[in-house]
Amino acid sequence: MKTEEGMIDVPGGRVWYRSVGEGGVPLLCLHGGPGMTHDYLTPLEALGERRRVVFYDQLGSGGSDRPDDLSLWTIERFMDEVDAVRDALGLDRIHLFGSSWGGMLAMQYVLDKPRRPVSLIMAGSPASAPAWNEFCQELLDEMPAQERELIERLEAEDKMLEPEYEEAMMPFYHRHVCRIDPFPDFVMRSFENMSTTIYHYMAGPSEFRIIGTLKDWDIMDRLGEIRVPTLVTGGEYDECRPSHLRKVHAGIPGSRLEIIPNASHLSFAERPEVFLPVVDDFMAEVESA
Repeated sequence: MKTEEGMIDVPGGRVWYRSVGEGGVPLLCLHGGPGMTHDYLTPLEALGERRRVVFYDQLGSGGSDRPDDLSLWTIERFMDEVDAVRDALGLDRIHLFGSSWGGMLAMQYVLDKPRRPVSLIMAGSPASAPAWNEFCQELLDEMPAQERELIERLEAEDKMLEPEYEEAMMPFYHRHVCRIDPFPDFVMRSFENMSTTIYHYMAGPSEFRIIGTLKDWDIMDRLGEIRVPTLVTGGEYDECRPSHLRKVHAGIPGSRLEIIPNASHLSFAERPEVFLPVVDDFMAEVESA
């Protein structure tokens, strides 16, 4: 397949991009975090057999510039960044995919920007930060007492950046983030190259509580304004719980919901043989309509 890589000027600096495949209505992919990288989305490259698939590392992470300016880390600037990428690569008609935070960004983009995509596809994306805090607390409460108490102690001691905390989190990650053991190399690259500065500033240091600048973000009452064909996906064991994804699906008129069995937050990496055909068929149906 044809591949292309380069740098793009966006508000605040330059971002690195990778394009795979050609033709069709392109798929533009937004990674999670905030502050992760595109690497863990690598399985989506297989969709390049029928269309151009574009990935980029959002400003501040991965191969993109890493400016030291906290004022840049706003959802408004990240939406402007999407527009800048589209302009630079000539992405007029697109399908817009977002994983986790990427889906939050994609929903806000569809609501607030005039350049609406042909379709919206999300994987494990909440529509409310307060709701995330509630169901992640439920997941924490459901953990075996020894695991839960260790995580709570380390968080109380402000040791979220210590190797001990990362080790304590692994049982949770293997249940609700990625159920492949060990994690694939492309997933590990995202963890290794993420920006903890952005993640902590916008989300917070704990996986279970959004306490950063996104803490009050909530678009549940605006979901009815999303008027593009939408596919809501998530894993059976997703940390973004299927019960919440069903509410997102119910709020978006005419949307489709797919819960991927035996998968969690990175369902496209865990079960690509199930996830990719669902997305491919959805895009084809939208285009034929």
